[in-house]
Amino acid sequence: MLIIWINGAFGSGKTQTSFELHRRAPNSVVYDPEHVGYLIRKQIPKAIRKDDFQDYPMWREYNYRMLRYLETEHDGVLIVPMTITNPQYFHEIVGRLREDGADISHFTLRASREVLLRRLRGRGEGANSWAAQQVDRCLTAFSSEVFERYIDTDHSSIEDNVDVIAHDVGLTLNPDHGGKLRKRFDRLITQIRHIRFFQ
Repeated sequence: MLIIWINGAFGSGKTQTSFELHRRAPNSVVYDPEHVGYLIRKQIPKAIRKDDFQDYPMWREYNYRMLRYLETEHDGVLIVPMTITNPQYFHEIVGRLREDGADISHFTLRASREVLLRRLRGRGEGANSWAAQQVDRCLTAFSSEVFERYIDTDHSSIEDNVDVIAHDVGLTLNPDHGGKLRKRFDRLITQIRHIRFFQ
C-alpha cells in the first residue's frame, strides 16, 4: 500500500486536493484523522479538555495504529489530508510509519498568508475564525525541513497539485473527464461536508 499524507495550513487546499486525487487514483481511500479527534473531544469532560485534540497522546497513537493496520491490510492508495505542525507529533505518526517500512509520501501544500486568508474568506471563515487564527502558526512551522516536500499553490490549481503528487509518487491516474460544472459541484459538496462548526 502507498500512503500519501497531504499537509498544509488551513486554506491551502488539502481536502480538495485529496478528494480530487481520490477521484482519479484507482483503488484509493481517503482517511481523515480529524474524526478520531472529534471522538476523543466528545468523550472527555470539559474540565480536562485540551484546545487542540492533537495534544492528546491517544490521538497520535490511534492514528498511527489505524494507518499501520490499513497499510498492512489494504492493497491500494491511502490518502491522508491533515494539518500537522508539531515535529514531534509528526514523528509519532509519519516517522514511526516510515521506521516500520511503510511506503509513505508526505507533501505540504504552501501558500502565502494573503492567499490563505482569501481562500478562507471564500469559504465563509473570517479573520477571527479558528482556521484564520492558525495561519501564522502554520506558516512558521512549515518553514522546517521536517515538512518537505513542498508544493507551492499560490498560482496552481487543484489539478496541478494532483498532477505533481501523482508524478512524484509514480501513480498512474485515471483520465480526467470531468467538466468544469461537474468539478465545481463536486468541490462544493466536498466543502460542505467538511465545514467545521467547532475546532
